[in-house]
Amino acid sequence: MKTETLTRLALNRALLARQMMLAREETAPRQVIERLVGLQAQQPQPPFVGLWTRIVDFEREALLGLLRDREVVRATLMRGTLHLMSAADYLALRGTLQPVLSAGMHAVLRDRAKGLDLAAIIAAASPVFGECPRTFTEVRAVLQEAMPGTDERVMGYAARTHLPLVAAADDSPWGFRADPRFTTAEAWLGATPGPGAAPEDLILRYLAAFGPAAAVDVQAWSGLTGVRDRLESLRPGLRTFRDERKRELFDLPDAPRPPAETPAPVRFLAGFDNIILAHADRSRIIADEHRPRVTTKNLLVLPTFLVDGFVAGTWKASRQKKTATLSLSPFETLPKEAKAPLCDEGERLLRFLEPDAASWAVAIDS
Repeated sequence: MKTETLTRLALNRALLARQMMLAREETAPRQVIERLVGLQAQQPQPPFVGLWTRIVDFEREALLGLLRDREVVRATLMRGTLHLMSAADYLALRGTLQPVLSAGMHAVLRDRAKGLDLAAIIAAASPVFGECPRTFTEVRAVLQEAMPGTDERVMGYAARTHLPLVAAADDSPWGFRADPRFTTAEAWLGATPGPGAAPEDLILRYLAAFGPAAAVDVQAWSGLTGVRDRLESLRPGLRTFRDERKRELFDLPDAPRPPAETPAPVRFLAGFDNIILAHADRSRIIADEHRPRVTTKNLLVLPTFLVDGFVAGTWKASRQKKTATLSLSPFETLPKEAKAPLCDEGERLLRFLEPDAASWAVAIDS
């Protein structure tokens, strides 16, 4: 039987459906976080926007409550970056990702990691983080005193990638201050992550949230090695497709794959949103020529907006006294019919971000 080919538009609509971008859903925030296998959280605010754009009538306090109650944690996970994940998923998947985090440390530090006494660093850092939540600046100073002559930044990064640490939520407006304090999973959750779920389980979770996908897409998101072999072992329970480049794509049999002509409403994405970062080939959501305008030189991933399902520009919220403004910077001339929906949705976003402002305005750059 001939393998079905999925067009770029069909892949786009499949991704939007799984990411709750075709319609907001009446779902609890923790369930959404688990469904999406975490939310990128390099900065405190973006996960709130990510949930607002996906959940009907989402309110900030719904996520703040989960963070304070320790049902959701912020920790270093996929790609060595901070994510929000349910406490249950964190405990189940942290061990699965440890080889990825270890490899990532060596890739970042390179020669600086040679001769590093990792066991000694972990032994010195663990009780410090476990005693009470601390910033990495504070812990690096302790490590420098314990092991003089060793690069404190290297030691801090080694601790970040090899200790199961979570950020301690506080009373900041978005749950965490700019320089968050970290503590051990055992101190915060009363449990330590085990060896982790099988990598195949994580791959299936990925396909549910981001499929159909090629092996290189799974690898780009997870950092797992041997993805092709693992997909081969899963093949009997999966469906396969081809994209327009003839790459083989894998998917769950019953996952949503709506028709390519399915209408897609305008949507605002948070900075670092995984919908943009979860594939090696990101053309299903953003044109290759636009990617440099979204990722900055210091590796920030800017907030964006979607028109007809694809990234069409970036946005920025600002506040002057009691006036809040949302500035939209399109990559190209916007369709006339998209401007009014963008302004309406943009004002709703602005009211969510700045509820105590006296006025809200949306400005589209010409």
